Amino acid sequence: MSRAHQPPLVTGISPNEGTSWTKVTIRGENLGTGPADLVGLSICGHNCLLTGEWMSASKIVCHVGPAKDDKGEIIVSTKSGGHGTSTVSFKLLKAEKIGILDQSAVWGHTHTHTRMLHTHTQDTGKVPLKDLEAMFPGVSGDFTSENFSATWYLIENHSVTSFDQLRMAASNLKKQATRKNEGSLAYVKGGLSTFFEAQDALAAIHQRLESDGTEKVEGSMTQRLENVLNRASDTADTLFQEVLGRKDKADSTRNALNVLQRFKFLFNLPLNIERNTHKGDYDVVINDYEKAKSLFGNTEVPVFKKVYAEVETRIGALRSLLLDKLLETPSTLHDQKRYIRYLSDLHAPGDPAWQCIYAQHKWILGLMQNCKEEFINDQRGELQTHTQTLDLEGDPRPSALSRIRDTASLKRGCSLRTPRPSTWRYETPQQVQFVEKLSDVVIGQLPNFWKLWISYVNGSLFSETGEKSGQVEKSKKNARQRQNDFKKMIEEVTHRLVKLVRGALLPSTLTELELRLYGGWESKTELTGPWLTQVIHTVRIIFEALVALEIPNDLLQVIQDLLLELRHHCLLVTLHHTAGDVKRLAEKEDWVVDNEGITSLPAQFEQCMVQMLQSLKEPMETKPGEVNLDQAQDQASELCVDIMRVFVNCLEQLSNKTDGDIDTSHISVDLASPDPFSGLQEDFCATLEQRLLIILSNCQYLEKHTFLNMAEHFEKHGFTGTDKITQVSVHAVKELDESLFDAYIERKSDPIVGSLEPGIYAGYFDWRDCSTPTGVRNYLKEALVNIITVHAEVFTVSKELVPRVLTRIVDGVAEEMSRLMQCVSSFSMNGAIQVHHTRTHARQLRTSSHLQLRPGQDKAKQCDTNNNRVTWNKQAYSQ
Repeated sequence: MSRAHQPPLVTGISPNEGTSWTKVTIRGENLGTGPADLVGLSICGHNCLLTGEWMSASKIVCHVGPAKDDKGEIIVSTKSGGHGTSTVSFKLLKAEKIGILDQSAVWGHTHTHTRMLHTHTQDTGKVPLKDLEAMFPGVSGDFTSENFSATWYLIENHSVTSFDQLRMAASNLKKQATRKNEGSLAYVKGGLSTFFEAQDALAAIHQRLESDGTEKVEGSMTQRLENVLNRASDTADTLFQEVLGRKDKADSTRNALNVLQRFKFLFNLPLNIERNTHKGDYDVVINDYEKAKSLFGNTEVPVFKKVYAEVETRIGALRSLLLDKLLETPSTLHDQKRYIRYLSDLHAPGDPAWQCIYAQHKWILGLMQNCKEEFINDQRGELQTHTQTLDLEGDPRPSALSRIRDTASLKRGCSLRTPRPSTWRYETPQQVQFVEKLSDVVIGQLPNFWKLWISYVNGSLFSETGEKSGQVEKSKKNARQRQNDFKKMIEEVTHRLVKLVRGALLPSTLTELELRLYGGWESKTELTGPWLTQVIHTVRIIFEALVALEIPNDLLQVIQDLLLELRHHCLLVTLHHTAGDVKRLAEKEDWVVDNEGITSLPAQFEQCMVQMLQSLKEPMETKPGEVNLDQAQDQASELCVDIMRVFVNCLEQLSNKTDGDIDTSHISVDLASPDPFSGLQEDFCATLEQRLLIILSNCQYLEKHTFLNMAEHFEKHGFTGTDKITQVSVHAVKELDESLFDAYIERKSDPIVGSLEPGIYAGYFDWRDCSTPTGVRNYLKEALVNIITVHAEVFTVSKELVPRVLTRIVDGVAEEMSRLMQCVSSFSMNGAIQVHHTRTHARQLRTSSHLQLRPGQDKAKQCDTNNNRVTWNKQAYSQ
């Protein structure tokens, strides 16, 4: 069957109800191209094709058969369009008895069809369908089918009908077919005699009426009859006009109420939209709108179009409201996704998701800039510092930075940071507070901004309605087109963050134009190392938070560069500040020595350096994704060497100060020491010679202990060039030690050596003419007493310096005695004996200088050595 034309559609039937064999007129579209094209017609399930007459493509006339259903559709089938549909139905009424005066809707020629079709209704005992299918395979008893079999049809429907009845039915069918083929002209030819008879009858009646009243004043009979009928009609209209008017009005009201009741959903929709909008039930509004759009979106009924236009107006206002809420800041990610879904379901114009992303981007940039302006204004005194808080306004929860820090600390197994005191804001520099709050802004807003973009890319912003309408695919396509635009947004945020931090901490790295935009800080005081370390920690938290979002590394490269510069800057600043602190250690020297003969200065120096290294632990540490500070290691090593030299210079400056430049202090010694001179020195003021000894003792301690400990600390904290630092430091201390030792020996040895020659020749002594010697001479005793005095002074300060000092002084005395003896041209016998005694005691003195306290001796040996030394000194003095 050809399907080139549209299937038949029945849109009306007149009348729409009646008994069996009622003649009806079927109207519709595509009802066939001709009588031969009509292959099927059923009303209420009964086949009416045999009584159907095709009039045109929009009209068919037929008689309703005795259907079983009380109400059903009108189905038309054609060869060109196939099986049709119907939008109307026909109600089959039960037949009533018709009296002699009752009107009948059955025409006089209906008996033919009735008699023809009556044979169908008498058929009983039909053959089973399975038997027919077995007997006639491949064919059908449906005469609308292409495989129609007349034999199957007769056996199925007329198995008990007699041959005469079948022949009569066939004759009727032929007549009907002939009548259909002849068309309306055949009907005219068949009833032509009837028309002539009717015309003759009408002419006779007209003549009779004309002859009956042509001369009367009242006029002819027909005229009078017309007047009577008109008056009767007017009277009837007058009597029933009010009743009919009320009936028409009631019918109109009833129809209107029926329409309102039937379509109350549409008429109540504008008010329901407004009510649910105020309540925030946007899902209900969207569902009602979708339903109304599917039912009345293409309606042609004027009243429906008017109400639907009002619905569209309300929906347009709702779109604007939702868009305003979507672009409103601040808002949560959940609300943003919800409003985007609503706008998508309402088919809002444009791209609401991208509009939201763009608005969030501008808002984040504004927050960052306002953060800087707030602190700068606060710094200038335009805002009261006690009314400001570091947390985001209106948010009682902990800041994003503190939450991340706490979480990170717990993950590392460390204890949480000690809570800040209430005065933290006033003690912390403005720049550090600014970076803290800037990190709160970035960590609090940028993750949601990134997640919104990811949802936009994968299409998770839309509901099932959006998926069916193609919104997801459209969103993915838009995301691919705007990927570069979003990348620029992220770059702008990260660059703004970096430039704001640079403007606060590294203004020298910005251009003049950038300084006007991102600088403006009036504080000229440079931040110390600990504050810079805290800033580095904060920036690292920002970087780790952004890396956790899987943001590409190329977008975070500027933050890595900032971290590298901050670490380098922190390293240099810490070293410079440490050099200043070391330089000021000279002011803290109290000249109080311990049992080892050193003051607290080496320990203070070591503590200062250890604190510096501990503060540099985080800046020197290289986190994943960061660059090592290899380029700054050489510069850091040089600065460390400078710090060592500064401390050595500090010691040298202390040695050069006069007594008037130093506050009077007391030398404190260990009273439990077996040194017999300790009690004598308890309240002794530090002289220049004693300060030299103390500094010499400190230098020895630095060389043997402090610098070795510092080398271990440097290696432990990852510093390179430790050997160089140690070598330079030891060399500088040795040079200072030699210089101070020479200065001390010069001050102590020169007077003793210088007194030898005058003492020898005192009283005009002559080696060639001298008396018999009875012991050592007084000059040698005086030299011995002076040496003992030096020994006591050195031993009081540091036992380690005694052998070194005494050896040098005794060697000087011995060399001077040797020189003086070599200058004597000749000796007498007594002079030779005197020289022998002098040399013997000089050798004993020199030997005793090597029997001093050595490192590692136990306490008893130290006491024995001290007692022997004192006994020998007393014996020499008595001699």
